[in-house]
Amino acid sequence: METQTFKLRGMSCAACASAIAAAIRAVPGVEGCSVNFGAEQVAVTYNPSSATLAQIQAAVDEAGYTARPLNDDGLAPEDDAEQRDRAAENRQLTRKTIVSLVLGGVLLIGSLPMMTGLSIPLIPMALHNPWLQLVLTAPVLGWAGNSFFINAWKAFKRHTATMDTLVAVGTGTAFLYSLFPTLYPGWFLNQGLTPEVYFEAAAVIIALLLLGHLLENRAKGQTSAAIRQLIGLQAKTARVIRQGQDMDIPIVEVVLGDVILVRPGEKIPVDGEIIEGASTLDEAMVTGESVPVQKTVGDEVIGATLNKTGSFIFRATRVGKDTVLAQIVRLVQQAQAAKAPIQRLADQVTAWFVPVVIAIAILTFIVWYTVMGNVTMALLTAVGVLIIACPCALGLATPTSIMVGTGKGAEHGILIKGADSLELAHKIQTIVLDKTGTITQGKPTVTDYLTVNGTAHELHVLTLAGSLERNSEHPLAAAVVQYAQTQGVTLVEAQGFEAVAGSGVQGSVAGQWVQIGTHRWMQELDISTEALQPPWERLESAGRTVVWLAMDGQLEAILAIADAVKPSSSRAIATLQRMGLEVVMLTGDNRRTAEVIAREVGITRVFAEVRPDQKSAQIQTLQRKGQIVAMVGDGINDAPALAQADVGIAIGTGTDVAIAASDITLISGDLQGIVTAIQLSRATMTNIRQNLFFAFVYNVAGIPLAAGVLYPILGWLLSPMIAGAAMALSSVSVVTNALRLRNFRPKLQR
Repeated sequence: METQTFKLRGMSCAACASAIAAAIRAVPGVEGCSVNFGAEQVAVTYNPSSATLAQIQAAVDEAGYTARPLNDDGLAPEDDAEQRDRAAENRQLTRKTIVSLVLGGVLLIGSLPMMTGLSIPLIPMALHNPWLQLVLTAPVLGWAGNSFFINAWKAFKRHTATMDTLVAVGTGTAFLYSLFPTLYPGWFLNQGLTPEVYFEAAAVIIALLLLGHLLENRAKGQTSAAIRQLIGLQAKTARVIRQGQDMDIPIVEVVLGDVILVRPGEKIPVDGEIIEGASTLDEAMVTGESVPVQKTVGDEVIGATLNKTGSFIFRATRVGKDTVLAQIVRLVQQAQAAKAPIQRLADQVTAWFVPVVIAIAILTFIVWYTVMGNVTMALLTAVGVLIIACPCALGLATPTSIMVGTGKGAEHGILIKGADSLELAHKIQTIVLDKTGTITQGKPTVTDYLTVNGTAHELHVLTLAGSLERNSEHPLAAAVVQYAQTQGVTLVEAQGFEAVAGSGVQGSVAGQWVQIGTHRWMQELDISTEALQPPWERLESAGRTVVWLAMDGQLEAILAIADAVKPSSSRAIATLQRMGLEVVMLTGDNRRTAEVIAREVGITRVFAEVRPDQKSAQIQTLQRKGQIVAMVGDGINDAPALAQADVGIAIGTGTDVAIAASDITLISGDLQGIVTAIQLSRATMTNIRQNLFFAFVYNVAGIPLAAGVLYPILGWLLSPMIAGAAMALSSVSVVTNALRLRNFRPKLQR
């Protein structure tokens, strides 16, 4: 299965989204799709051997809309033609809105005497003329508002109904009814009826709806600002060194293995590894980490980050769709195109909402005409019901908040793979943290080095240790080698190297038999450890991992190794606990070391000495107690637990496997990102609930009011024009409320 995101054009309401989803799902080979009305996108999961992108696009076209696949790398902004088309559409909508507002305003002024029953001297009598009103109304419905009628006809041919159906039926009915007294006023007079016209209602409703669309489009444009900002981060060119010559080339022409020069103040064009030079990089735009990072030979650099001080040369290791920035954009696009579970209720409502509203409008007309015998009142109430019931606000309530929320997450270095993950994060009760690489730096370093024979013997023993350990892939061995090199010793070749599983390593170095390993192994080898027993016990109590070194069967030294706690871990854990969450440590390390680290960061519950295959079982145990569990890890051995947890959170500095198995990725590797992610989830869900409340209350209260339930009690009847204004403003208010999330700031414990 593959997933492709398409940009959609032509949608006007949530019912349009349902129609597109139905059309796409009917294509053989399509596994599923998720239409986001707010983002105007659809994410389609399909089998490429059974369905093609062309078939999916054809299905959307047949449904009356258009779909354009988003570029695979996610980094290509709209092409010039598309930008021109979109700008032309916005200009056309603006012109239509202005013309309809002007003509609608003139019609409204001319109808005031009829609406108020008062003679207003300042209003010319000519404006009362129904023929003039017909002439002024025709361009509003026939040109400015023609899209409502065109889309309604397309929906009718598909045997569906949308918001455009409600608008077209409502305004069309008002226009056609007004046409009869204009053409045949005598017939009405003969029946004892006043030949009243309602051209102004149809024109003003169209004008207000167009104004609502214009404001809504501008507001929705701001919700996708995060994607545009991310795309805008990338460099446009790269200075590549080829055949000894420096040349500036477009970024799309950079290939794997290219050697690239970066000078102070320039952006890194693609991902790579420094091979010469050093500098300080500002990675805030990608990782959310505000403190500049020192980089030197061997360090990785991320495309789109900013070089601050020095010049350096690096080799391109990831280009195009494989760069970190491209992956971030792709993940944000997928999250914004996804649906949150809370949206299903709104989708179910909108699926049957339009047909039910049409039925209510017809029933309203019949009841009022039967009870009052007044066709004018019956018409006004029916049109009011049709107009005020448009479910736009309901369709926008969830996706707009999700779009802003996921975009805000990206700004803070938090990648949220789906809307369901963003929603579920606010329900988390227990957070399980891996120790190595999550709470700690994940880079063991030697903290203590003690020899039996004192300082005179130090460098010789260290040379033997580093030379032997250089042949091992174990993280502790890497720490020993690094420490030896920093002390200036020259490493030599080891002969007969052997790794003894669970114990240590041994081999011949410079004619001496060297063994490095655990205390238990030394005892098994009958090597006395009494000479360094007191310091060993002290170091173990302090949470250090101690390795023993023997030469030719005699103890020579011990090295204490520790994995330092990240500076932000304690503060982040304290904040999570203050938020009411239980924080648990899960590690394969020995219990004594684990408990020392746990005490240091304020964790009281520790699962230690847990094998990789047992980690997911521990998560299941917590889940069986009814808890919503989040797992945070960075290694391959954490992947099963990340997948098992309700919400898997990967440290972005970890392995690709862990990131792939997770729901949320913290790019910077800082645990403060967990706090931000949960607070963002809570803020987003609060925002969505506010939107849904206003949308539901608006429709539930608006329909009875438009139907005239208060008329028998208060003599109050809702004008269709007011209904149109309220409908337009409801959509704008929902989008505006969602945009408040752009002001989100994480609250961290100091």
